[in-house]
Amino acid sequence: MINSPVPKPPSTSAKLPLTIVKIGGSVIEDAERLTSFVSYFANVKGAKILVHGGGILANQLAEQLGIQQQMVDGRRITDAETLKIVTMVYAGFINKTIVAKLQSVHCNSIGICGADASGIVAHKRTGTATNYGFVGDIDSVDAAFFDRLLSQNLTPVIAPITADTSGQLLNTNADTVAREVAVALRGMYVTTLVFCFDKPGVLRNPDDGASVISVLDYHTYANRTRSAKTDPPLLISAGMIPKLDNGFHALRDGVACVRIGSADSMNDVLSGHSGTELVYYGQ
Repeated sequence: MINSPVPKPPSTSAKLPLTIVKIGGSVIEDAERLTSFVSYFANVKGAKILVHGGGILANQLAEQLGIQQQMVDGRRITDAETLKIVTMVYAGFINKTIVAKLQSVHCNSIGICGADASGIVAHKRTGTATNYGFVGDIDSVDAAFFDRLLSQNLTPVIAPITADTSGQLLNTNADTVAREVAVALRGMYVTTLVFCFDKPGVLRNPDDGASVISVLDYHTYANRTRSAKTDPPLLISAGMIPKLDNGFHALRDGVACVRIGSADSMNDVLSGHSGTELVYYGQ
């Protein structure tokens, strides 16, 4: 959990806007929904970057190949065979499918993963009670590399496969990739980070799709996770917590705006008409 003072608002003078969208969940495996999302994303004004996951398709391929998957607290154990699968699925099929769909709607895009041009350097996770295998925690993001792509009017589509300095590929959490890219580029752009997935936003009650919290401030969230004494209580699902941790981490580190919402209504999420906005102070 983040323990830090409230950050100063980032300076926006002479900076262009940059929207970084992370897409995940079942929309990636649904061709019709993915096509619809791509059309929305292509129409986002200004510079933009798309980061994607793809765990459902990776699980399906692993099952077809007879490779058992292990999850701990929603996090994948990435052994050597699983690393091959996620690299093929994330950096291969899903990445190039999204790029092709973006090209079809005249959004000039380039599909990469963190290992390309050492854009995102990571190290193998250690020091935890669970051995996650070939899972990478990010050390650095080459902001200048991504800025060069953006300056050529290219839209980077990033798969969450990174590498360490010795050339070992690593499986890295896509939410964290999106956060670190947004943070790295905050000095060059006014960065907005958007997490798009299956739910309409952060739900006060995970069983009630209408219980969307329009604005969630850090104090309320931190109080909920530490003592669970909020009124009414927050019953945020375990799967949402990594997104919220990444979102508040991004705000702490100078990202201008963080929103969470449905991939099926991305335009409304961006405009603030739906979904959840994360802030440090309540509104």
